[in-house]
Amino acid sequence: MNIDVWYNQHRDNALYAQHWRVLDNAEKMRAEKFKTPLLQQRYVAAHGFLRQILAHYLNVSADSIRIDTSTHGKPYLPDYPQLAFNLSHTGDAIMVAVAENCQIGVDIEQCKSRPMLADLANRCFGREEIAYWQQLPEAEQRRAFYQFWTRKEAFVKATGFGIALGMKDCVLNPDNPQTFLAVPAACGVASEWHSRDIAVEEGMCAALVADKVIVSVVVHERH
Repeated sequence: MNIDVWYNQHRDNALYAQHWRVLDNAEKMRAEKFKTPLLQQRYVAAHGFLRQILAHYLNVSADSIRIDTSTHGKPYLPDYPQLAFNLSHTGDAIMVAVAENCQIGVDIEQCKSRPMLADLANRCFGREEIAYWQQLPEAEQRRAFYQFWTRKEAFVKATGFGIALGMKDCVLNPDNPQTFLAVPAACGVASEWHSRDIAVEEGMCAALVADKVIVSVVVHERH
């Protein structure tokens, strides 16, 4: 399976009106609920960017695309069910993954310092993951934490269940992080799921997960 990943660092507020115009009414209502202009701008940028990317594949206008959500909140295209996509954004960074006839999830995170990182790892990592993470030098643990986190977050987004699925129950193979050692029973068998890290700028981590073998990942940067 081939996957396209679109990456954008949105810092141009001049595009705000353009992005706003292509959102549907539900997206505009969600945007208006944010408490600060910055958060609203980031939401509009991310979802406007997503619609532009989808329009590129579907050859339709961005504002005509109908996006629905599943029972657990995962977005999908009811009029084009063969096209799978997922969106993640953090700060000004936006990432969209697109493929066909699969379940796919993507996550991008800033590798920020966090208090009680070990406690969070103990709550979210499986036994094999925590054993691997604990033996790393302290200087490497923060980045390794986010590498595991983005893979897990991408997995729960791909399944459509979200974090409620249980981060601890999806276990990456520390010796081969493109594969899983375990997944929740509701998600099939571990061998069906595959992960890829995505190279982004220093200080960030990103990963995607799909329920088919990933043959290639092409990253497109759009400014």
